[in-house]
Amino acid sequence: MKRPAASRAVVNLRRAYFECRYGQLHVRTSFPSTGGFDEHTPLLCLHEARGSSRSFAPFLAALGTGRSVYAADTPGCGESDPPPAPPTIADYAAAIGDLLRNLRLRQVDVLGYHEGAAIAAELAIRQPALVRKIVLAGVPVYTGAEREAFAASPYPQPPTADGSHWLAEWQRRLAGRSPGMSLDQLAAGFADALHNGPNAGWAVRAAYAWAALERLPLLTQPVLVLRPRDDLWEPTLRAERLLRTARWQDLGEFGAGLFELAPEVVAARVRTFLDE
Repeated sequence: MKRPAASRAVVNLRRAYFECRYGQLHVRTSFPSTGGFDEHTPLLCLHEARGSSRSFAPFLAALGTGRSVYAADTPGCGESDPPPAPPTIADYAAAIGDLLRNLRLRQVDVLGYHEGAAIAAELAIRQPALVRKIVLAGVPVYTGAEREAFAASPYPQPPTADGSHWLAEWQRRLAGRSPGMSLDQLAAGFADALHNGPNAGWAVRAAYAWAALERLPLLTQPVLVLRPRDDLWEPTLRAERLLRTARWQDLGEFGAGLFELAPEVVAARVRTFLDE
């Protein structure tokens, strides 16, 4: 007699708002049918500055089969309230700390993508008892020349009456489009940038100003570095000498949009690291 196929684990996807020092933070979450709280340490995901937690949605579904996963819109991005003035990476980390206190989580693992990696690292440095393990997907370790180039042409461009500033942003994204990324996926990321407006530039500027060379060596937790071939391919490599005990995995076959294009691949690697 043929046995019935094993049923796929049920993943519950939800959205909610939680308080932080800047107002409300919008959070996406996934958890298995068992609730997820007694199986594994919860994972918090922090997105890149120009995006939102939306980019983590496929990843949450892939990883939420055995643990609770949270993805927050950082202050001023997505549906989260903005700070009253441009924050530092430490300010962003403090706001995320507020979120974790309101979630009443005693310990978490943290994953950060691009600018989110700087926030994740800063949170782990400032609250080592709270953060158990860290995954950094693209690490913003910039040179002085790169900082000067950014200062000369900051992001985002000032608005223009004919909308050409957004055409320039669309062309920038199109030039960096990863193999396999559909125009619909590219447009969704572009819509995030439109929605975030000037606030998206705050986190970018904060990451350029962040003292990565001094801060990253202060991490004491186990670290996994994922290195996709995107615009932080080279800056991430500079973190190697700063994170001497970190585990490294190059993902050169994937470019921008890692968590949308390869959620199952990334979830498998992150799961292995977190479960050890």
